[in-house]
Amino acid sequence: MKRKVLMITLGLMLCMPVVWADNGVTDETPVKEEKKLKSAEAVQITEVQEQASRKKRFTIGGYGEAVYSRNFYSDNYLRYDSPQDYKNDKHGRFDLPHVVIMLGYDFGKGWSTGMEIEFEHGGTESAVEIEEHEGGEYESEVERGGEVALEQFWIQKSFCPQFNIKLGHMVVPVGATNAHHLPTEFFGVYRPEGESTIMPCTWHETGLSIWGRAGDWRYEAMLLPGLDSDRFDSKEWIKGGAGSPYEFKIANAMAGAVRIDNYSVKGLRLSVSGYAGNSFSNTLRKATNTVYKDVKGTVLIGAFDFHYDDHNWVARGNFDYGHLSDAALITRYNTSFSNDAPSPKMPVATAAISTGLEVGYDLFPLFRHGEKKEDKLYLFGRYEYYDSMYKTENAVTDYEEYGRQRIAFGVNYYPLKELVLKGEYSLDILKSRFNNEPAISLGVAYAGFFNL
Repeated sequence: MKRKVLMITLGLMLCMPVVWADNGVTDETPVKEEKKLKSAEAVQITEVQEQASRKKRFTIGGYGEAVYSRNFYSDNYLRYDSPQDYKNDKHGRFDLPHVVIMLGYDFGKGWSTGMEIEFEHGGTESAVEIEEHEGGEYESEVERGGEVALEQFWIQKSFCPQFNIKLGHMVVPVGATNAHHLPTEFFGVYRPEGESTIMPCTWHETGLSIWGRAGDWRYEAMLLPGLDSDRFDSKEWIKGGAGSPYEFKIANAMAGAVRIDNYSVKGLRLSVSGYAGNSFSNTLRKATNTVYKDVKGTVLIGAFDFHYDDHNWVARGNFDYGHLSDAALITRYNTSFSNDAPSPKMPVATAAISTGLEVGYDLFPLFRHGEKKEDKLYLFGRYEYYDSMYKTENAVTDYEEYGRQRIAFGVNYYPLKELVLKGEYSLDILKSRFNNEPAISLGVAYAGFFNL
């Protein structure tokens, strides 16, 4: 009996591995299951990382400004012709100077793209309506003025920090305001008046750019279409020449722009920039009169600007000087256009100038005794001098009202780095026969990127 029990027991022990094997279970199964679990966890972690990476690849941001101004001067178009008739006039304005949506995407392997869509002064609201009391006629109605523009659209290949190539529509980096135009980057309620008068602001063109940074130096060089001299005028010098009334940008003449920044001193950026290009050959209608045979309309702009931010002080300054060759002949040509032409048909100066300095001090550290917080309160002052008709040829009428000084004082409160509340008093000082132009302005603005 004992022998039978022993044999049965040995038989069962020998059969056990076979039975377990038939059921797909071995002594190695716990190890394999652990490996499977680890593998599944790794896949899940990788998927999460890829999703996070994809989110970081896509960026969305923007900036915007809302402003109220009470202007203690006339906005009548005759105020400079008959100053005595408009001495005590005043007017008020609400405005949305710029509201911009910025989009970006990093494709990987050094390829990226960026885009900016800008709504100036609230964009436009227009429609076509049928008038019930005018025989059912179609009538175009504009409910709100303004502009909508694609300010940037480019594709970039980055080879290394020192060398990047950008193709598409981008900002021309000439002058302080074009390179640093976010509302958190200047104290005034509006952009600095001088630079935004004599140059396109923000100046954006389709072209090719190379840029990079090595140590304390950054450079950018850009090839772009020339300006259109048909659209130059007295008040804003060459500013209108960057736009186009057509569905394309004329590119019969090319131009170049360059900018160099230095950051060697802590808290200080020093920058020089420039532009060169012909404009008279970059018009849609070519001159047939032999008097214009050798006219080039060469535009040369040189600019210096700086930014200092340290020890609770912020200081910014700029100096811009521009020269236009053949200004008298361009004036003669432009004033010969018919009334329905897109040209302003105004005199244009040989030279224009803009210089400015603003200084602000953060008051909060005076009361916090070493306690550091994110919010800041700057008391600032600004001085500008600019003239879009700084030099004119004998045959060109000089409109003296376009040369002026401007002083401004105010406060900027930053509850956060991306948000600012602004208030200022400003005074445009014109030559004695004109009325000065004082104003009080209030504004709120933001600039930043948003996490999705």
